[in-house]
Amino acid sequence: MIKPPALSDRIAGIGLRLPHVAAIAATRPHLGFIEVHAENYMAETAALDRLLELRRDYPVSVHGVALSLGSAEDLDRIHLDRLRALIERVEPVLVSEHLAWSAIDGVYLNDLLPLPYTEESLDMFCRLVGEAQETLGRRLLIENPSSYLRFRDSTIPEAEFLTETARRTGCCILCDVNNIYVSATNFRFDPIAYLDSLPAAAIGEIHLAGHHAAENVDILIDDHGSRVALPVWELYSAALKRFGAVPTLIEWDTKLPALEILLGEARHAQELADLHRHAEFA
Repeated sequence: MIKPPALSDRIAGIGLRLPHVAAIAATRPHLGFIEVHAENYMAETAALDRLLELRRDYPVSVHGVALSLGSAEDLDRIHLDRLRALIERVEPVLVSEHLAWSAIDGVYLNDLLPLPYTEESLDMFCRLVGEAQETLGRRLLIENPSSYLRFRDSTIPEAEFLTETARRTGCCILCDVNNIYVSATNFRFDPIAYLDSLPAAAIGEIHLAGHHAAENVDILIDDHGSRVALPVWELYSAALKRFGAVPTLIEWDTKLPALEILLGEARHAQELADLHRHAEFA
């Protein structure tokens, strides 16, 4: 099998979605990487064949959504083995999952659900992250969630929870800047202070996406269905100053636009990263 390319100075990538696959294959746009949801590629399908063709030209990031690392239950070994087989096949440059849970009693829920941030849940989460990394033979990146509720029993700030997970397990952190902005707006905290609380050396990837304001309720919803909002771009610039130019993904999962619009968002992320680099060495 041809060895896939490595990450380069071009750090901006996009999520690979079915309506755009043919155009990407035909035009081979300049991208730092492409990212796929792992669960869409665990079977021998034409979609997997197309991904393996594209990996000849693009680094691939695999983003899992169903490991349920925040669960109080043991990991689903069948699902974990399928993920390991996919990783061995695709040889991704990055493998990520979520600070969330999504399954109970063998039933998978179509959502990423929150967990209380307590010492007990931290111990359980770190145990499952460690088990997953050992089975996969890869270091995971753990993504911060967007938040719409908080548990009364939570005693550990989210950024501290992620930081301690990285310290105990050796995992990295996927910093979703849009999620930070959404959560900060919903719960009235300082998003810059959140960024500053994360360990810069552990940040392995950044996500950017769109959100919308809910009707009749004063909250923002992270829906990945629009352009990145100006305040999120501004927070991304702050993240670049804090963490440096790390691989940055434009997530767009609903109300998919024309490919050129998505590529334009990636170009803007690349331009901001290049400006940051130039400022660093000026």
